[in-house]
Amino acid sequence: MTDRPPQARRTSSLFATLPTGDTVGTYEGYAEAQAAVERLAQSDFPLKSVSIIGSDLKTVEQVTGKRSYGRAALAGALSGLWLGLFFGLLLVLLSPTTTSALFLGAAALIGAGFGLFFNIAAYSINRRRRDFTSVMQVIATSYSVIVEPEHANRARNILESPEER
Repeated sequence: MTDRPPQARRTSSLFATLPTGDTVGTYEGYAEAQAAVERLAQSDFPLKSVSIIGSDLKTVEQVTGKRSYGRAALAGALSGLWLGLFFGLLLVLLSPTTTSALFLGAAALIGAGFGLFFNIAAYSINRRRRDFTSVMQVIATSYSVIVEPEHANRARNILESPEER
């Protein structure tokens, strides 16, 4: 029996810890490390003892385009359209007397108008601070496949043997 309170048991699994064990392979790309784990899985290896660890993390921001008033207006109108459609459907479900396609269309158009207005206003305020769109990722320079020590030799043998094709 444990002397820890029940909430401590539930929250302890929320915090990740660095796995320990033996490194059975180091790869330059995540796909290669994932392929190594797939080879282990095909050999009926106990996968609960396997971890992939990325090292030397780097943030990569890929610029995807230039921002403009037109793009800001279109993005705002589309997001507002979805929000207006959602609220229109919600009101139709809660009030069965106003079930009409015209009501849904009006809610979607009002939402698109508000979204367009607010997105253009936000773009105008922040215009010279960030005039481009981008996608950001965190990637690792290398990926290591780690296995618990009692299974390490078997994992090395599986990964070093020629692949069956």
